[in-house]
Amino acid sequence: MRKRSHQVALTHLPSEVNALLPDNLPQPWDSQTLFGRQAPLELEIGSGRGLFITQAATVQPEHDFLGIEISQKYAKHCAILIAKKQLTNAMMVCGDAQAVLQNKIPDQSLAAVHIYFPDPWWKRRHRKRRIVCEPVIRLIHQKLIPAGKLHFWTDVEEYFLAGRQCIAHVPGFDGPIGIVEHVAEHDFDYRTHFERRTRLHGEPVFRALYEKLPFTSLPDF
Repeated sequence: MRKRSHQVALTHLPSEVNALLPDNLPQPWDSQTLFGRQAPLELEIGSGRGLFITQAATVQPEHDFLGIEISQKYAKHCAILIAKKQLTNAMMVCGDAQAVLQNKIPDQSLAAVHIYFPDPWWKRRHRKRRIVCEPVIRLIHQKLIPAGKLHFWTDVEEYFLAGRQCIAHVPGFDGPIGIVEHVAEHDFDYRTHFERRTRLHGEPVFRALYEKLPFTSLPDF
């Protein structure tokens, strides 16, 4: 069984660039302070090496993108990539995604949430640490705008099925909506580095898209 690497090459990159900490985020939330404007906001949970957030911010300049990464090395790496590409519509936070969702992100403020190839926590006793779990899905539902999108991709079929079951337990989502795999046109025409590696190895990627039903809210627990 393969293991996930947590090594990031940071050589020859400016050391002064770093990700924000959750306490650096404006409270109350103010997009103008972070991005200098009001625009549709998308959140990526677990930005890894930064392929998705930098590509998405480049091709969708009319949207703002906030990435959350718990690994300090990866968060810094992503922040440096954003700075090198001079993307003013992308920002990295180093911290726990559930806490940031709970304490920093306003309700009905996110146009989309992206969760790509999250840590599967292979051992059964560790699976309670998985980010795709019912409490986090409830938070995501709360933070999405009506018709907001939830993207969940993984290369672990068991996690995919368990994640779909968690999402099914949270009312107010339409889905799962299947996603057709497109043929990559170039070496980095993938959502993430994990998708690239998985597909180049001929292994399957499991994808699902959900949409928040309009005018739905969940009871507090």
